[in-house]
Amino acid sequence: MVAPSIQFNSVIEAFGQQGWHHDLVEGREVLQTQFEAHHTRIHVLAQAFTNLNALAIVGETPVQPPKSHERAFLELLMRANKMLTLGGFEFDFERQLLVFRTTNLFEREKYDADIIASMVHCIIAELDRLTPLINILFKTKEDVLADLSLEMLLLREDLLPPVPDEDGEWDGEEEEL
Repeated sequence: MVAPSIQFNSVIEAFGQQGWHHDLVEGREVLQTQFEAHHTRIHVLAQAFTNLNALAIVGETPVQPPKSHERAFLELLMRANKMLTLGGFEFDFERQLLVFRTTNLFEREKYDADIIASMVHCIIAELDRLTPLINILFKTKEDVLADLSLEMLLLREDLLPPVPDEDGEWDGEEEEL
């Protein structure tokens, strides 16, 4: 077995500093983990590309769009992508997964742990932000689907998950179940 690169070791260290349990993918410079977000469970993969000095992080969550809503669902993803600065949404039709992917090129071989943590938080936040909007879309009856404004749906803030403060505690009041 080949020893992990400096780049990949820095990813492993960054995940360890955050206390994130993860598994290494044998034979590749990839680690994987799961997160329970506010609205969904997210499978995360982090892969180091040593020749580029780059790190790609991908988050995936299951989504099964009804055939009748597929076009609107894909338009929602396209519109969401237009609003993003970093990363992008994709849909894996074969595996029925909503995917969010972001990549960063690093200046040094040892990747910055804060940037890695920010990338992971971005993945989780974006997938968790879109999940309730997708659920609203899927619950919209087919005969009124054309009346649903996807632009307005993307502007909704009432479904955003609470934001943790610097200590990882939730700001504001706790949500009642």
